[in-house]
Amino acid sequence: MKRLFSLLALLGLLMLASCAGLIGPRDVEVPVSRLQQGLEPRFPYNQRYLGLFDVTAVNPRLAMQPELNRIATSVDLSVAPVLALGRGIRGSLTLSGVPRVDMSRGVLLLGDPRVDELRIPGLDQAFGGQLANIASFLAAQLLGDLPVYSFSPGDLRYAGVQFAPQKIVTQPDRLVVTFAPVN
Repeated sequence: MKRLFSLLALLGLLMLASCAGLIGPRDVEVPVSRLQQGLEPRFPYNQRYLGLFDVTAVNPRLAMQPELNRIATSVDLSVAPVLALGRGIRGSLTLSGVPRVDMSRGVLLLGDPRVDELRIPGLDQAFGGQLANIASFLAAQLLGDLPVYSFSPGDLRYAGVQFAPQKIVTQPDRLVVTFAPVN
């Protein structure tokens, strides 16, 4: 009888293990609106750059770039010299980052930040070089490893099986992360 019980317990464990092996990849879809919500707490952004310029970024607008598999963020930008009188300059800045998953924190991040476009009406060319440096600094500050979405525990672990990201695809209205079981 004891031997039969041991055999049944072993069969049960084997069945559970085989069921875990049958669990395949699964997609987690994150709509643009959820990504936008994850971005908004970072704004308004105010920073003094090199002690010379006060930089303000407001009104973040997130957009997907499916052709590049990146996520873009446009902001309204104002830059004012600290020592000069006047209002400074205003324009817009578009930054983008590559979506990636940080499994240790269970979050979606935007890595590899870069400046895609800087539009400042009537910008003096001499000041443009300095502003390009500020824009690069902003890209790193605003998007560098910025968590924009937190996965639920069920997205990362299901039926006792740990999942890891295999592929991240940006679509016009959502981001799709494919998770596969870890063996």
